Amino acid sequence: MKKKILITVVILAIIAITAIAIFFAIKGISKGSRNYEIENVSEYNYFVLQENNKYGVIDKSAKTIIQPNFSEVVIPNPQKAVFICTNENKEIKALNEKNEQILTNFEEVTGIRLKNIASNLMYEKSVLKYKENDKYGLIDYSGKKITDAIYNQIQALEYKEGELLVEQNGNYGVINIKGTELVPIKYLNIHADGYYTEKDGFKNCGYIVAVKSEKGYRYGYIDKDGKETLETNYNELSRITDIKDDNNIYFIASKNGQYGIYKNSEQLINNEYQSISYNKNNKLFLLEKSKKFGICDIDGKQIIDVKYTQIDVNGNTLYAKTKEGTVDVYDAKGNKSDLPSNIYKYDVADGKYNLIITNKDGKSLYSVQDKAGNEVIKPEYTYLEYLYDDLFIASNMQNQLGILDVNGNTKLDFKYSSIQKIKESRLIQALIKDENKVDIFNSQIEKLYEIEKPTFVEENDYIKVYNETDTIYLSKEEKLVENTEVYKQNKLFAKKQNDKWSFADKNGAIKVNAIYDKVTDFNEFGYAGINQNGKWGAIDQNGNIVVEPTYELKSEPDFLGKYYKVVFGYGECYFTNK
Repeated sequence: MKKKILITVVILAIIAITAIAIFFAIKGISKGSRNYEIENVSEYNYFVLQENNKYGVIDKSAKTIIQPNFSEVVIPNPQKAVFICTNENKEIKALNEKNEQILTNFEEVTGIRLKNIASNLMYEKSVLKYKENDKYGLIDYSGKKITDAIYNQIQALEYKEGELLVEQNGNYGVINIKGTELVPIKYLNIHADGYYTEKDGFKNCGYIVAVKSEKGYRYGYIDKDGKETLETNYNELSRITDIKDDNNIYFIASKNGQYGIYKNSEQLINNEYQSISYNKNNKLFLLEKSKKFGICDIDGKQIIDVKYTQIDVNGNTLYAKTKEGTVDVYDAKGNKSDLPSNIYKYDVADGKYNLIITNKDGKSLYSVQDKAGNEVIKPEYTYLEYLYDDLFIASNMQNQLGILDVNGNTKLDFKYSSIQKIKESRLIQALIKDENKVDIFNSQIEKLYEIEKPTFVEENDYIKVYNETDTIYLSKEEKLVENTEVYKQNKLFAKKQNDKWSFADKNGAIKVNAIYDKVTDFNEFGYAGINQNGKWGAIDQNGNIVVEPTYELKSEPDFLGKYYKVVFGYGECYFTNK
């Protein structure tokens, strides 16, 4: 008897599991892992071609494989031969590299454009959107269905590549590129919270969701793992993205016009304030209640009473104005300070030094103290900014910029109108405005080069610096390097001889005579730009002219055969000969 019951239970369990599987198959929703991989595009095989305001496709050998007869062409993944082409009648079809129509078992197939993502590729690289009976679903690039066509809309979720906002019957949810549901389809609005770190990008970004009640929209929060952290009870809700903590989420939330602070699901500060703002430098909350101001720390502890008519945060010092017009000065921990109210103190170099600003007679003077409070740079400068190591950018009384060390010694003369780091490196560019010249220095303030009106770009782990007549390369080791080191795979290299440019081999032997006013080095496709009399053309790695200098272009071109690249928008480009 017991055996029969066990068999019956097992059979019922199998039936139940099968029914659930069938249900989700019908619904087209995967209940699988929330994890997904963004495809890495390691090679660009195809590019959009423009001729006479029509679009087609060329491959990396510059061969035209789709004639430019379309009003629009999108290549969602340039590694794959799937081209979404739209004609003048707004009819959309997918073509392959043989100019054959593909994915014809679907009414329509389109790419999914990313939102608020800085990328060289602006479409989802792993999936396409297809249409069937006025509904949408997902397929991969081979045409295999990922979901059934059950959505009224599918679009990219802002910030989060690989995640898609979907809509059914006026309700929104989120799925990933595997079809897994990340946020249930039951909200009137969903936004990614915008949390970003250098290490993980937007990976730990969660979702602000909204429903509609009798009193209007109400907002709540779902974390990156799909857990409801805050119920949809709030008039306004925003994540404090300046707090970089992957394990805890901080919110400013309002109920009935009153603001409070939450850490995950825990309320740190009650909803009783007219406004709350966050100071990321000191990790403090500025509170306003009945036009009075106070301060709480990041743990919700009130360190300055809500009693002041105004509180200004300058550096690590808080200046609280009383109703009598006097100013109480506090440090960032809420301790009273004897610092005069006309002096502002900032921690720099991870607290190694204090930058002091003294306001006197409407004029600000800057100085520097060490941690012990000893003055190491005197208040003789109208501006000071910490650079790195023991160096500061300074402005003298004549508004000329130079560089000082922490002992007040001049390391770079005061004659520049602008000083800044180059591309987040430790290299320095310093502009002499009147001469329109930029001097380039290493971190030891040793001059490496001078150049007029330069453009700086990062290329092959080097920094390329160029203008209309000159080009140099800088390494991460802060040295001038030859182009033979930067483009080791090339056969020919740009070489300047007196005031003209030629091409030479790795040993310096001239292979193309010095007849050009400017040239570029060869790109990954084996083409270089050549300039004569202000016009650009192209040459191949064998020294053959592909197109004579006929293009009038404002900046150095990037060639693919006779075509040059035009970049527009974020990450989108095409090649043209017009």
